[in-house]
Amino acid sequence: MGLGEWFDGFCKNIAVKDGGTISARYRLLTKRLNTEFWNTDSESSHSLYIGSYGRNTAISGFSDLDMSFELPSSIYKQYDQHAGNGQSALLQALKNAIAKTYSTSSVGGDGQVVVTSFTDGLTFEILPAFVNNTGGYNYPNANSGGSWKSTNPKAEMAAFSQRNKDSNYNLVLLCRMMRSWKAKWDVPISGMLIDTLAYQFIEGWQYRDKSYYFYDYMCRDFFRYMADQNDKQTYWRAPGSADYVATKGNFQYKATRCHNISLEAIQYEQAKPSKEWSAKDKWRDIFGTAFPD
Repeated sequence: MGLGEWFDGFCKNIAVKDGGTISARYRLLTKRLNTEFWNTDSESSHSLYIGSYGRNTAISGFSDLDMSFELPSSIYKQYDQHAGNGQSALLQALKNAIAKTYSTSSVGGDGQVVVTSFTDGLTFEILPAFVNNTGGYNYPNANSGGSWKSTNPKAEMAAFSQRNKDSNYNLVLLCRMMRSWKAKWDVPISGMLIDTLAYQFIEGWQYRDKSYYFYDYMCRDFFRYMADQNDKQTYWRAPGSADYVATKGNFQYKATRCHNISLEAIQYEQAKPSKEWSAKDKWRDIFGTAFPD
């Protein structure tokens, strides 16, 4: 098994495996909310996968699935004019609606989503959304007395999807591999920031149109790219939406360490004769046991 097969196997090992379960729950949640707010029992209208699952960058074992649910503009007017914290009241109304199907719903700690948790560890975070005149969403923020915020996940996903196509579909797989690195090394970086940096990186990467046989170089070069980010920078701008993506800490140090390990792995690959076991051992140091041994 050669280099391309190693990375092909790795990417298959970390792919999401329970899509059927996710889809079934998504449809039930959508139907419940449509029944409550739109007087229809549709299992697909008005809802959207967002976040890493919407961008297709989630990996096996992920725990938080983000979805939005579009509400009628009349609901916005009702809660915008609500006495007191209308945003908190809206989240409570959504929670009560979901509780008619799932009794484990709660308002999320950030005051912007309703959380539904399942016994297998998967959590749905549902963002109540109102379409605004930019094509994005206004959504409630129940903190500090209540306010409205805006975002545009459709623009993010469209930009991300186009760049993924332009890079021979390598962008999505790079983001998935780096989530495995994040988990193995406990890196203080959000999935959205991984995706944002990967989106920026791959546009100028010289081998972006190549195959799995260049993934050792892709990982090496992306670690270098992350390591070279300004450690004083506190936010980046998301693709498509230009939303602020905040840092969670110094990810540059661990990116530097893994860049150095990737150099060792590539040296083993290119030795004469090649030292495949040692090379794979180094990649497993970076990515964990999902990388083939």
